[in-house]
Amino acid sequence: MNSTQKINYINIGLMLFSAIAAMILPFEVFLFAYAFLGPLHYLTEISWLHDRNYYTKGKYDAIVLLGVGLLLLAAQLDRQFEQLGLGLAGNNDILNRGIYIAFLSSIILVFVKNRWYKILGVALVCITMYVADHWILFISVFLPTLVHVFVFTALFLLYGALKSRSITGIISFVVMLLCPVLLFTIMPDKIFIPITSYGLGAYKNFELLNQISLFKFFNIQRPDEQQIYFSSTGIVLMRFIAYAYTYHYLNWFSKTQIIKWHEVPKSRFAIVILLWLFSIALYLKDYKLGFEWLYFLSFLHVLLEFPLNFISITGIYKELNNIISIPKK
Repeated sequence: MNSTQKINYINIGLMLFSAIAAMILPFEVFLFAYAFLGPLHYLTEISWLHDRNYYTKGKYDAIVLLGVGLLLLAAQLDRQFEQLGLGLAGNNDILNRGIYIAFLSSIILVFVKNRWYKILGVALVCITMYVADHWILFISVFLPTLVHVFVFTALFLLYGALKSRSITGIISFVVMLLCPVLLFTIMPDKIFIPITSYGLGAYKNFELLNQISLFKFFNIQRPDEQQIYFSSTGIVLMRFIAYAYTYHYLNWFSKTQIIKWHEVPKSRFAIVILLWLFSIALYLKDYKLGFEWLYFLSFLHVLLEFPLNFISITGIYKELNNIISIPKK
């Protein structure tokens, strides 16, 4: 068994572990993974992407993505000031359009070398953002959350499996897709361990994702607390969310020897560890405080990963084309 096969089997085990944990204690498993594994993942991935120029063609291309990240930070700070009566308000619409610009601009940053063509392309993206209102819900709610942690992670798995022509890699990809099906179908009415009072308070920061998902995918009008935390539909949805996030983080750390995110200057690695410990301390002190002040870091790593997402998508196409194009003897 080579190292790739070992990692694929480990990942299958991590998928099953994440799925079982999410089935038994969905809300608390998500909260634990988000607070303890999330910050270390964000910090190490941003560091890793930085050393690879964020998979863009130009040295300073990532400034576009960083600019949207700073826009997010400004909106977040404005919400904090608004609570004190000092905010400007109305930043959500600007932020949503910023995500749109970052996502589509990443295509240009990945595939266009010429500086002027690049500027023209980003300008055209900015112009079209006002005709894309029907995509706003997808861009603002699902793209930075479930699409990022589940769809893009699955695409990374598939790309890696096709590139290495790994049967075990394909199996791990299939298992990843099967786990949510099982989470929705195995004892959907069973609540193994009810949400704790702490979990109920801490998860208030994430309720919007559940509310919109219940409305869009399950046609539940105006989902309330009862439907989010105690209904069978709310529970199976939360199982999927907890599974997707937990495995997303574990997948990153399971591939340390392949990705080599730890091979950085010692001073940078020390800063990463210190910031991670500080992040955990914030969550332990007050989960809402940790969420509010680390949300920027979480969102920034999503933005900076967009170019890599497109690299994976095009890589899958190329690998499938190579496989199909192999001449028959």
